[in-house]
Amino acid sequence: MAANSMLVVVIAILALIVIIALLLFRRKAKMEINGPLVTGVKVDGSNAAQPEEPESKGTEAGRDKIFYQTSSPTVTSLHQLPTPPGDFTGREAELKDLMEAMQERGIAISGLRGAGGIGKTALALKLAERLKESYPDAQFFLDLKGTSEPLTATEAMAHIIRGHQPEARLPDDEAQLNGLYRSVLDGKRALLLMDNARSAEQVEPLIPPAGCVMLITSRWKFALPDLAEKDLDIMSEGDARDLLLKIAPHIGDHADEIARLCGYFPLALRLAASALVKSKIVSPADYVSRLKNARGAAELIQPSLNLTYELLDEEMQRLWRMLAVFPGRFDTAGVAAVWKIPQEKAEDALNTLISYSLVECDETTHRCHLHDLARDFAESQLSEDERQQAQFRHAEHYKNVLADAGDLCLEGGEAMMRGLAIFDLERGNIQGGQAWAAAHWREDDEAARLCGEYPDAGGDVIDLRQHPQEQISWLESALAAARRLKDRESEGRHLGSLGGVYTNSGDSRRAIEYCQKAVDMYREIGDRFGEAVNVGSLGFAYAHLGETRRAIECYEDAIGIAREMKDRAMESQVLGHLGLAYGDLGEPRRAVECYEQQLSIIRKIGYRQGEGSALWNISLALDALGERDEAIPKAEAALEIYEQIEAPDAAKVREQLEEWRKK
Repeated sequence: MAANSMLVVVIAILALIVIIALLLFRRKAKMEINGPLVTGVKVDGSNAAQPEEPESKGTEAGRDKIFYQTSSPTVTSLHQLPTPPGDFTGREAELKDLMEAMQERGIAISGLRGAGGIGKTALALKLAERLKESYPDAQFFLDLKGTSEPLTATEAMAHIIRGHQPEARLPDDEAQLNGLYRSVLDGKRALLLMDNARSAEQVEPLIPPAGCVMLITSRWKFALPDLAEKDLDIMSEGDARDLLLKIAPHIGDHADEIARLCGYFPLALRLAASALVKSKIVSPADYVSRLKNARGAAELIQPSLNLTYELLDEEMQRLWRMLAVFPGRFDTAGVAAVWKIPQEKAEDALNTLISYSLVECDETTHRCHLHDLARDFAESQLSEDERQQAQFRHAEHYKNVLADAGDLCLEGGEAMMRGLAIFDLERGNIQGGQAWAAAHWREDDEAARLCGEYPDAGGDVIDLRQHPQEQISWLESALAAARRLKDRESEGRHLGSLGGVYTNSGDSRRAIEYCQKAVDMYREIGDRFGEAVNVGSLGFAYAHLGETRRAIECYEDAIGIAREMKDRAMESQVLGHLGLAYGDLGEPRRAVECYEQQLSIIRKIGYRQGEGSALWNISLALDALGERDEAIPKAEAALEIYEQIEAPDAAKVREQLEEWRKK
């Protein structure tokens, strides 16, 4: 009996890991359900009550449904290498040296260092393309953002882990995360391309286990154990000429002079050649003359950027410089939103900019980006009004993307996987949109509104993907924005959400503080639903702290309000938590009574997974009472349901049944 009681407790603790994951709020009621009330009643990690279906999924006021094609490679796939530039030319000597070092001398970590625009990423992608057959298990590409806001090592590790385990909730502890990172790569033949690294501190934790290879590009020189670093120089005169003529054959005899004026930098060469292909009025001789007269801070590349920019008409200039608001890669849906034009027109304009080499596009994923130097130049050309307008549209769009990802996750199964893939793909844009709103809520009502909507939008995605500290940061900004807007309902919701996050991360005293503030807020504005949700969450926080009697008082209050409101789903959720509390007090008979009431409600609701969960909980409580003969049929019924719906919990129920039958 003691062992079975411990099993109940252990499973309950495991349930905390996903406690916010299944339903952060009801959109219909616009009220967040925090802590365990989110999950329905469970001690086995499963839902026990079916959440209400949103009235118009993905089409809230002011939001149109966005459709995505997350074709391979996505962030959650094992094969993520972008294709090298289609016009990649030369560098054969460098490629030969690098290949020999890695294949013949067994170098496992190779670094390419050089100035911006010198072609590090293109060469690394070409090298990876030649190596990938030797590393068939996985190929990862990750922009470490060394020139802007560098990713942390933990963010980079999470990216790799999610390629292997897209549904996993990752540990918050860095040491545990590092262990998981190494375990998913252990025994694999994997290739990691870490682009745009900032420092050894950023990259060293990412060194993979034996059997893998890591390629690093950086503008900075740093030392790593066993790193074979190669300083990448400008292109040779012959390679530079060949690249120009490959893109723009009509340059002819002017190729050598243009290459010299471009400093033999691949980025400048592509800009020059593309401009000459597109321009109907500028001849190669004219371009040489203009390039000689051009001056800029980055003397070898900015003149080419300036000349190409000047060849655009005013509208195309405006559109291009607005792309500076994207922190990384983007798709045409995002571009259309920032430009506020139909997507078909956005595609046409984007293709024009690609043809000028002002935008780079991956032929496999069809996602685009600006080179760091091009983005800096475009950003410098933005007026303040344009910047604010573009940033607001960007933030609005990616809040909607987050909401769509959350809606998909609520559906479970393959839809959930698509939702996670969308979030992972657009994470940088989503974080950028929220960061803009959080930086401007004080002076801008629309930014304040967005700041409050971001934490609500993602549902399950937020809990599955965000570190608690990031959740807390988002919610604290949202809470401040709600107070500025005098939006009491949102203020209460964010207070309750903070309580839920603190409960989930183990800080129960802080959770109690926020849940109590939320309860007080909802009582003040007369919102009984919000009051019930947060009274229940307050109970869970007390239970987690070990104050079980106070938890029971809260649960009973929440059940009373739920019955008053005739909210059977909430009633069933809290009944399950009440059962768990009685189990913690060593009163399994009362726990069974609560679970049976819960089961009766769930069967009327018609939620199969919740029914299985309730049956499983009853079986555990009966076994704790020493009534194993009664417990086994309940567990068998739970297993039958879990197998029918292909629930992952079926395995542990099956295992427990086998153990019980042996005794």
